[in-house]
Amino acid sequence: MRHILAAILPFFFCGFAHAEARLASLFTDHLVLQREMPIHIWGWARPGEKITVLFKGKSAAAAADGKGRWRAVLGPEPAGGPYTLKVRGDNTITLRDVVVGEVWVASGQSNMEMPVEECNAAAAEIAKSSFPLIRQFKVPDTVAFKPADDVGEAAWQVASPENTGAFSAAGYYFARELHQELGVPVGIINVSWGGSNIETWISSQALSAWPEFGMKDLPENAAQFSTLYHARMAGLLAKWQPGLPEAKDSTSTWKEAGFDDGMWPTLYAPKCWEEQGLEGLDGVVWYRRAVELTAEQAGSEAVLELGTIDDYDETYLNGRLIGETRAWDTPRSYGVPKGLLKPGKNVVAVRVTDTRLCGGFYGKAENLTLKSGSAGLPLAGDWKARVESSLDGKQPDFNDFPTLLFNAMLHPITDFPARGVIWYQGEANAPRAAQYVQAFQRLISDWRRRWAQPRLPFYFVQLASYQPLDMNDLNKSAWAELRDAQRQALRLPDTGMAVATDIGDANDIHPRNKQEVGRRLALHALKDQYGKKITASGPVYRSMRVKDGRVELSFTEAGGGLAARGGAAMRGFAVADERRQFLPAQARIEGDKVIVSRPGMPDPVAVRYGWVDNPEEGDLFSRDGLPASPFRTDDWPWTTEGQRYQF
Repeated sequence: MRHILAAILPFFFCGFAHAEARLASLFTDHLVLQREMPIHIWGWARPGEKITVLFKGKSAAAAADGKGRWRAVLGPEPAGGPYTLKVRGDNTITLRDVVVGEVWVASGQSNMEMPVEECNAAAAEIAKSSFPLIRQFKVPDTVAFKPADDVGEAAWQVASPENTGAFSAAGYYFARELHQELGVPVGIINVSWGGSNIETWISSQALSAWPEFGMKDLPENAAQFSTLYHARMAGLLAKWQPGLPEAKDSTSTWKEAGFDDGMWPTLYAPKCWEEQGLEGLDGVVWYRRAVELTAEQAGSEAVLELGTIDDYDETYLNGRLIGETRAWDTPRSYGVPKGLLKPGKNVVAVRVTDTRLCGGFYGKAENLTLKSGSAGLPLAGDWKARVESSLDGKQPDFNDFPTLLFNAMLHPITDFPARGVIWYQGEANAPRAAQYVQAFQRLISDWRRRWAQPRLPFYFVQLASYQPLDMNDLNKSAWAELRDAQRQALRLPDTGMAVATDIGDANDIHPRNKQEVGRRLALHALKDQYGKKITASGPVYRSMRVKDGRVELSFTEAGGGLAARGGAAMRGFAVADERRQFLPAQARIEGDKVIVSRPGMPDPVAVRYGWVDNPEEGDLFSRDGLPASPFRTDDWPWTTEGQRYQF
């Protein structure tokens, strides 16, 4: 999911510029306050103005400081409502339908942001979503160079057929489980943005204290950012397309069939160019591909199918423009004018403009074809490619340097008491999985300091399965390493992990079964925070023992015991000997152990389970129906070691 950059906040809000007292944007009608914790209310007014907050017959006084900010604190309240909250100064503000219950912050990237209307059974779920005591506040998508005092204008929304479709699906289904189990109001503060990496959600103080990260001076305004960006892009292009001069006026010939592109590098399509050496590039890139046709094919009616392209394309065939589309999520299908094709060499040239995030072709390889008559000529694969230019006047995107989303979207709400955090993020960090081990734990610790809650509950979703099964590599998987980096955060107290490898989608990075994601997150909260006697986790690897060529694995968190989803013989296991090459293994459950072996490997030394991009075939579960997390028994180097965040 993509969004247009809403705003840039290069400075603190100056609330006292307004004549009337006002509340921070988080305080609107339908507000949910955290029960059994002090209630913090704040806003801005004329410097020195006296403010009184009234709620449930109680009051708290405050005075606006020299910058106009005021803050009042009321005592804890039990769950209940609806109530009215009033703020009196030179003017009076009244909030209606205020409830007290459980507040959770839902954060991460697109799988947390993904709305109910895009998930499984959307119409039916929305139709039955009348829950007056479930509410969401969506923090507007914004970046800031420095920590902001307030988020953009927004409002609390009550779950209903009119509103629920836009709610975070993972957040909504999590809230619904809690509400139905606890019988109290539940509020979700949705602080998510699709495509965001973890570094943008961490404060500059936390990153500066991390020697490995190598924090540098960050730009303080748009002009500094523009200078930094274009210098970085110039260096990037010098390495990526060495020896090629600046494009200047020569691009007019790049569409022609006879143009010599022999010195151009290549890009694979479909695959974002950021994943192929052009990280961070927003701008214009040309793609060229030659297609050989027979006389019969050249004389047939033809359609050029290019799948989806991010963001805009101008597509030429043998030098002639045959179509253009200004939409990132629309499949390209262009009819070929009769007589344009010829026997022998034909050239497709595509000028792609990308304004943010993934650039170039994406989606399924089979969607790239030249259909001529009854034949379909595949176009997926290597294309000649060249960067025309980086984006002029580019404003900072949230991933352009660290702290941007922490500053704009998180910092302003950390004074608002909440029960805990649910988190779904990591896809954007898979290429740097080894560094994520520290980054994720630093984020958790940083947020706990910000909320002044050293054990703020933090429950997260382990990455779901993704990519076609035939692309799995038992010896190389950045996604497997990222999942393990997430798992290692369980060493921190008051954390829990919802495993989602069995409910992913090989063809979609956004799996639609968010009902189960929300339920599994809620299991951790219900067990650890609300005292329910339930099982919240599937089997977790504990130890191994090798005997007579077999590996015996032991587990914790097995609930009612180990179970094999697919029957006695389980899939998903691999084994290696001293040569460190993993091969598929046989596995079965014996009592409370899993026994792993491979014929012809008498001396196994290590086992891995689900250690691939797409481990959906893994069969190890608890008898409660919860999947085991992927794991490894070895400590051999990861393939992502040495990959570092660059800005």
